[in-house]
Amino acid sequence: QVQLVESGGGLVQAGGSLRLSCQSSGRTYSTYTMGWFRQAPGKEREFVATIRRIGGSTYYADSVKGRFTISKDSAKNTVYLQMNSLKPEDAAVYYCAASRAVLGSGSARQPGEYNSWGQGTQVTVSS
Repeated sequence: QVQLVESGGGLVQAGGSLRLSCQSSGRTYSTYTMGWFRQAPGKEREFVATIRRIGGSTYYADSVKGRFTISKDSAKNTVYLQMNSLKPEDAAVYYCAASRAVLGSGSARQPGEYNSWGQGTQVTVSS
């Protein structure tokens, strides 16, 4: 089992930046894909970005491409989500997720492909 803890959320003005972190512990060696998802009130959880633990391939939702960057520090078992040029529509609870599978660009967007989830961190963007 892998435990995930997110941090870095908060309140930011539109156009600002935040960096989210996701610290992994436990059986991290069994994790091959890490992802970020978000969920706004009244909406379904949606894919944001994903990165493979080996090789580092990344995929992004079209809505964040060019503004958000996912990265990893394997030595620290930590995945980051750098969010720039934030918009009010980016406001949501952001969740980190881990999968035991090497996910492709399609499957990586599906919440059901992930085995472990963090508790989430709130991101609020004021206009």
